[in-house]
Amino acid sequence: MHDHDHGIRGGDNRRLLAVSLGITASVFVVQVAGAWISGSLALFADAAHMLADAGALLIALLASVVAARPADDRRTYGYQRAEVLGALLNGVVLIALCVWIAVEAVQRLLAPEEPGVAGGWMLAVALVGLAANAAAAWLLHRAQRRSINVRGAYLEVLGDMAGSVAVIAAALVVLLTGWTRADAIASLLIAAFIVPRAIGLLREVFSVLAESAPQGTKVAEIRAHLLRAPGVRDVHDVHVWQLTRGAPVFTAHVVVEQEVLERGGSAALLTSLQGCLADHFDVAHSTFQLEAVGHEDRDGAHH
Repeated sequence: MHDHDHGIRGGDNRRLLAVSLGITASVFVVQVAGAWISGSLALFADAAHMLADAGALLIALLASVVAARPADDRRTYGYQRAEVLGALLNGVVLIALCVWIAVEAVQRLLAPEEPGVAGGWMLAVALVGLAANAAAAWLLHRAQRRSINVRGAYLEVLGDMAGSVAVIAAALVVLLTGWTRADAIASLLIAAFIVPRAIGLLREVFSVLAESAPQGTKVAEIRAHLLRAPGVRDVHDVHVWQLTRGAPVFTAHVVVEQEVLERGGSAALLTSLQGCLADHFDVAHSTFQLEAVGHEDRDGAHH
């Protein structure tokens, strides 16, 4: 028995996203107030990233509702790709945010006078942000393994946790030494930490939209496994792609010995092949075209 409730299409995951959104939005307000009071760019950058987190969680929630809509004659796979489009928007927002943080930080570093920063306020608010992001990351950790969109939100929360750590370190430097440019350096560190994760997310989105085989899927291994089924002579025109993270799709033409078809064994063979993919390769959606030896369809067209 397999669980076909992939990704954030499950109601439980939507509830987790909603709770995380509530936490994130609340802390964003606290961080903006703290940044304004303390004059900290790093804290303001962390708040801006928290806003991106809230946006990512909101997109994830909306995408989960859209993705849960049933398939119809026009959209035969339903709306599962909505999750991928939401993740694409998340990645773009992260990149734009990093550029803004870097420009602001460099301007502060090059300024003739050191900016005024209240280290105490900066430290207190950063600790609140770290605790909130840790709670949100814990909530999303399990769900992110199966949904590219929840993964986008999860990565942003992780990035913001690192950002909070950087702000805490900068606040301690300001409090202990009075060197306020540590605040701008922390802002650059936040941006540097986020960029690779945003690029990785965009790369995964591109892989899904380009209909590449899912990462870790070995097509040759699947083909060899299918060839071991009794009566199977050849497997060709193999295609593997994914609608979204955790939703792989497989199609193939299978050349079968004539006697298997003559004795009415095609239904049992199909059941066996589909069970093989589901059990060994976690592919729940598979389609096979059975062909008798000598009547192979080699151009990939389906009849």
